Amino acid sequence: MGQSASKPRPQFSPVLEGNACSLTSDADDGVSRFDYTLDLPDECLVLIFHSLAAADRKRSSLVCRRWLTIEGQSRQRLALDAQSQLADVVPRLFSRFDAITKLTLKCDRQSVSIGDDALISISLKCPNLTRVKLRTCRELTDDGVAALAENCRNLRKFSCGSCSFGVKGVNALLENCELLEELSVKRLRGITNGATAESIRPGKAAATLKMICLKDLYNAQCFGKLIAAAKNLKILKLFRCSGDWDELLGVIADGVSALVEVHFERIQVGDLGLSAISNSANLEILHLVKTAECTNIGLMAVAEKCKLLRKLRIDGWRTNRITDYGLIAIAINCPNLQELVLIGVNPTHLSLNKLAANCLNLERLALCGSETIGDAEISCIAAKCVALKKLCIKSCPVSDHGMEALAGGCPNLVKVKVRKCRGVTSEGADWLRASRGSLAVNLDATEPELVNAVAHGDNNNQAMVDVDSGITGRSGSLLGSLADSFRRCRGFVSRFRSNLGRNYAD
Repeated sequence: MGQSASKPRPQFSPVLEGNACSLTSDADDGVSRFDYTLDLPDECLVLIFHSLAAADRKRSSLVCRRWLTIEGQSRQRLALDAQSQLADVVPRLFSRFDAITKLTLKCDRQSVSIGDDALISISLKCPNLTRVKLRTCRELTDDGVAALAENCRNLRKFSCGSCSFGVKGVNALLENCELLEELSVKRLRGITNGATAESIRPGKAAATLKMICLKDLYNAQCFGKLIAAAKNLKILKLFRCSGDWDELLGVIADGVSALVEVHFERIQVGDLGLSAISNSANLEILHLVKTAECTNIGLMAVAEKCKLLRKLRIDGWRTNRITDYGLIAIAINCPNLQELVLIGVNPTHLSLNKLAANCLNLERLALCGSETIGDAEISCIAAKCVALKKLCIKSCPVSDHGMEALAGGCPNLVKVKVRKCRGVTSEGADWLRASRGSLAVNLDATEPELVNAVAHGDNNNQAMVDVDSGITGRSGSLLGSLADSFRRCRGFVSRFRSNLGRNYAD
């Protein structure tokens, strides 16, 4: 059509020339090529590098020596495999990355980790560290952690897990790092248990600590003095820590009254501990996961004093110690509630009515493993929870009638997730999805009998059943028909066995 043939696009390749980068052209068109990034100041290149993904940033640093230098000097976050061989390259590695402020050292469980010498060398090369995370560094001792604390006094966040240092190392951190705001300790092997166990001293960091997280510790109560002295503590998390915490929480509550977030999981705490926590009137988030001794009395104490509560998660462990009475107290006293997760708790329409009527900002609701959540309760939620946006129902006696109720209620609902509810079929989910086109319906249509048969049969085929895939539509119908066939087959086998038994008896 009179158009000239397009010329092939010239290809350029970078050539290292000192600290600069020039471009050479593969096409001989007589046009000179020049690297215009030479006119960009280093600060602009730093901003460009920060906008790149990790892999692209690594590749870009190999273009020329200037980019390599700028990329290294501008990098602030670094994660390293902390095997013992790392000690040999620490001087060269941190000569390039000399501006690191966030460092993660993680070693494989089957490998030998770095020791004190490597950690001391890193702390001398990176005095401006503000965040340090140590994972499975079992060769580190109190001396190495103490040196880290002395050389990196600007630390704000420290986290360790499956390490072997002990009380002296932790005390050194608390004494030298006056700006420390977050402390997370998990499976710290070097802290001895028993009557002779040394306590963690508050240190200078007690005045600045805002978050303390303790996980999987047999002797976590040696942190009691530290927690009690942390006047500005906002977040307290205790996971699977042994010992009776009621008395200690009472002591802590006398000095700490600004808690905003509390997580208790599998610890020995009861109503006395909850009453102590209720002294923090600004409490907004409370998680009680498998705390078997907590009852309605403790939850009522929290409800009466912590009126700003926004998120509540209760895993009752099917003990039935938290019932409608505790939930009604929450509904009456905590109008700002936005998220409620109930696992192994059996609420009825009495508490659900109160929650719907008083908690007008309730946006996220999860009901799991409840024997009392049926179609009537779902209809109550659909009719009265106007602000609800996300609803999760798991292992509850709900049927398609409950799904029909959701079709005409909860005008702001955007997502429904249903799992392991035998009465809800793929047809019911399809009908709900068709009735409300903008609603995302995630249904686990796997029949429990079929899952059990696969689990007890060929384990290699178990991966074929995806219980969290939300199978819908045609695939859901196919799976439902297979489950029906399987149930008929099992019924025939059971009848055959019974008849066979009667024949032998005759």
